[in-house]
Amino acid sequence: MSRQIQLKNSADKATIDKSVFDELSKDPRLSALNFFDNLRLHSSGCIVFQKTHKKKGGTGYRTETIYLHKLIAERYLTHTKKSGAALVGCKNGDKRDCRLENLQYRSRSEASRKRKTSSKVGYTGVYKENNRFRAVISQNRRSLHIGMFATAEEAAKAYNAKSIELYGDAGKINVIPPHASSDNGPATGHPGAKMSPPPQAKKDVKKEVHPFGWLDMDLDRRG
Repeated sequence: MSRQIQLKNSADKATIDKSVFDELSKDPRLSALNFFDNLRLHSSGCIVFQKTHKKKGGTGYRTETIYLHKLIAERYLTHTKKSGAALVGCKNGDKRDCRLENLQYRSRSEASRKRKTSSKVGYTGVYKENNRFRAVISQNRRSLHIGMFATAEEAAKAYNAKSIELYGDAGKINVIPPHASSDNGPATGHPGAKMSPPPQAKKDVKKEVHPFGWLDMDLDRRG
């Protein structure tokens, strides 16, 4: 069972497990801060509590910041934490969803792969060049060229297949709207689902490394 929490600066709501809410509500420190009544939607999309305190001695102020997803993970999920995985991410990409089943510890590289795409096309690893679409993926801090395709959706499917090949469940998967998918296979290609073979890229004589050396990554400083 889950509990939704109204955010102070937004019409949006945060979602957490009811059992977690009940337990954290009894925490003396969080109760003193009126923690759940002062949660806000951060510009990063995360749910955050922030309060400014006057420093001891009266010389300036300090801001206390508590990210909801990190607080919950540190209280309940440390037993799942593996070596090199110090960041906390949301499996479904919705940072407002802080239920235990949606939180996981990730390595910095995995967090980079799963971050929201900056591609104008709307799919991770897909870039429009003239009237065609290039699919690229990052591996070992280098961009690998996958192929050129007629549509963004074909390029996104090819990216998905390569992502699963290289990273398995830790890879980023583009969600392709059903109306945009072909009749040959499913739209999303999530790990574990049956996938049609990726579209065959047309021959491309360009180098395997993208000429601009794109690195499809963005370090998550918030954890």
